[in-house]
Amino acid sequence: MLAKKYKSKLVALSSPFKDIYTLEFKSLITKYKYYPGQFLHIALDPDYDGASQWPESRCFSMQSNPDQENIKITYSIKGQFTQRMEELLHIGTEVWLKLPYGDLFKQPHEKVNTVFIAGGTGITPFLSLFTHNSFKEYSNPHIYLGFRSIFYNIYMQELNSIKSYNPKIYYENNEGLIDIHKIFSENGIKSSYFISGPPDMIKLFKQVLIAKGVPKTQVLTDDWE
Repeated sequence: MLAKKYKSKLVALSSPFKDIYTLEFKSLITKYKYYPGQFLHIALDPDYDGASQWPESRCFSMQSNPDQENIKITYSIKGQFTQRMEELLHIGTEVWLKLPYGDLFKQPHEKVNTVFIAGGTGITPFLSLFTHNSFKEYSNPHIYLGFRSIFYNIYMQELNSIKSYNPKIYYENNEGLIDIHKIFSENGIKSSYFISGPPDMIKLFKQVLIAKGVPKTQVLTDDWE
């Protein structure tokens, strides 16, 4: 699927806690087209006309699913671009989005006993799959999610769709950090592992799994940042 530019309007904005924002965009052109697990580029230049050279932009995973009319993303303030987003984006602001990018769930992988591991806002690309009909293709998935505390788990509504899979949620202030060694002991080397979260977490978990014998092709990561 080729990336396309969409002039879009910000139609919903929330800040569940300091420096974290969830945004919802509506296309002013045609319906967004993408697959679960893909990401977009957002450009803030108010003078961009949609035809000239693509301006400065930043990538964000889409947490909405392709069947939904609008696109939802969540971001945290990290660096100058996201600081500009905080300053410039308000309900009604028009921006340009360019999408889709990435092939997270289109890569070859095992759909039986698949393992999904996410830390913090790294859950967003998984939500686009968990809330989509294509998730029914997965048999007996194992889901592990980590947050600093229950206060930081702002995805309760989306997670309702996977309650039947009994996701294991680690709250750092209670259960501690996600334990990759325990996860491996529960799933072994035959499963495909998807990992999304802070870069250091992704790197460490990937190293541990490969060292334990999981083939590199079965460790799939959302680390485009």
